Amino acid sequence: MQKLFKIGYVLMLFLSVGLSHAGNQKEEPLSNSVKAMMQKSVSDIASPKLMFDTPEQGAAWMAEMSERLKNRIPDQAYREDFLKSVHYEATRAGLDPQLVLGLIQVESGFKKYAVSSVGARGYMQVMPFWVKSVGSPEHNLFHLRLNLRYGCTILRHYLDIENGDLYRALGRYNGSLGKPEYPNLVVGAWRKHWQYRPAITLASN
Repeated sequence: MQKLFKIGYVLMLFLSVGLSHAGNQKEEPLSNSVKAMMQKSVSDIASPKLMFDTPEQGAAWMAEMSERLKNRIPDQAYREDFLKSVHYEATRAGLDPQLVLGLIQVESGFKKYAVSSVGARGYMQVMPFWVKSVGSPEHNLFHLRLNLRYGCTILRHYLDIENGDLYRALGRYNGSLGKPEYPNLVVGAWRKHWQYRPAITLASN
């Protein structure tokens, strides 16, 4: 019995550590204009696409990011759909897609069905109150596109509130405004694992 108790305690400790950085956005009143903007954003139904100047640039980014993500999402078709969706949703929200990948790494470890101890859901650990606030009842936060769309829209909202201050916006996203640990984790993951510098091709004479 004592052995089972120890095993249960270790498992509980492991799970709590795994969820320690999960999102905990705070529900706050939204102005009518902000609410309307966010509602419009989360209702987007356009097909995701890579937002690059040329197809070649998009293919190079996809190849590089897919290789980096291969161990976390082994299925190639799903991995490419995931990356295309991340790039589309981040770009349309005015975010760096690589930053969003860093945030997902910290928030959920790229686990689609991750649920935090406070109920945040999916890749970007979105709190369910956002569905009631700016979405529709049928919105499923475990759906790939919807989760990314909500997460990117929320982070964009926090960036606007904080006048572009990324560290404070990330603190709001995690519900830890004013504390450096979470923003440092996300920025660290972004810079270490996902920062992307496209190869420069010199034009021939």
